Amino acid sequence: MGSSRTLVLNIDRDDDIGFKASIESPVVGREACLDAAVRLALADPEDSDVNAIFQAVSTYDTLVSEGEDAEVAVIGGNHFRFIEGDRKIARLIDEVVRDSGVDQCILVTDGGEDEYVLPIIQGKVRIASVQRVVVSQMPNLEGTFYILKKLLSDPKVSKLVLVLPGLTLLLYAVSYALSRPEIATSIIAAGIGGYLLYKGFSLDDVVRNEVIDLRSTLYRGRFSFFTYISAMLFAIIGVMEGSSALTNYWDGTGIFPMVMIFVWSAVLWFTLAAITTSLGSVIDSFMYEKESLNRAVIFSFFLSAIGVLAFGGTSYILSSLNLRGFPVTPDLGVAYIIQGALGGLVCALVGIILQHMVYRWVEETDLTKPIVPI
Repeated sequence: MGSSRTLVLNIDRDDDIGFKASIESPVVGREACLDAAVRLALADPEDSDVNAIFQAVSTYDTLVSEGEDAEVAVIGGNHFRFIEGDRKIARLIDEVVRDSGVDQCILVTDGGEDEYVLPIIQGKVRIASVQRVVVSQMPNLEGTFYILKKLLSDPKVSKLVLVLPGLTLLLYAVSYALSRPEIATSIIAAGIGGYLLYKGFSLDDVVRNEVIDLRSTLYRGRFSFFTYISAMLFAIIGVMEGSSALTNYWDGTGIFPMVMIFVWSAVLWFTLAAITTSLGSVIDSFMYEKESLNRAVIFSFFLSAIGVLAFGGTSYILSSLNLRGFPVTPDLGVAYIIQGALGGLVCALVGIILQHMVYRWVEETDLTKPIVPI
């Protein structure tokens, strides 16, 4: 093993060492890793990452005692945003591998989320072994209850275990409060299905990013802050209009007519909300980031095309269902879908042409800028 050098690596993907113990990653070296483990243990004695760090140091000591050339390191990610955390981990692994001169790695992990970074590590250094640290727990009932209690107090676990039963009970209560217990099953299925799609498509990350963007636009004094607020109001109006249309036209039969009625009544308000948000992005791009102006411009036209097409399509579908009191006749529904298709096509074409014109204008503006000598 003459020229071989091994890195004993512990990955703390949710960065408990930084969030709880205020330790900056990467932590390299035996003494530094022991200090990090002690500080994390004092901050949270029940954190399993403490055991994983001690195991990494123990593995390092074993390798050194056997005459191997080794190094030990602990790298943390991000406590709130795993995408940014994984990018940070990749960057820090590059840094540690370059500075320590290792050519293989022994990964020490407490399992769960930390092992999601295996592909990242494999792209940086060869993994020779993986050690999973499992903390022994009391086998009796009291120990089991304690473990369950700790799991349910973890926000990551409670969001999955508690939200779905809570949402089911809430929707069941709402259906009885509306004196419509016969639709309880439909409402519960729709609510749970929506929640699963929300989590499945990672829309919670999208919402979190939007909140962060909204806060940053306020702090930086951007015009888009006011358009965000206006868009929220339009979206609320859209929900109210959709709910009002349900009470007027839905007879309680079928989920498909219910969804179509809601979309038909709310889609123009939702489209207006999206266009308002896009307008703020256009103004901010024009004032501060002209290189992204062409993308912001076409976005608003495409949103308009989708909104017009959705309104025409839902009008045609609902007119063919013979709903009680619905104001769109079958003939008018055919006219609406034709107008929606043509209107959407025109909006998309205008947006593409305008995007090209804006792109050319931005290029010419950049070329005419005076070059400042360094």
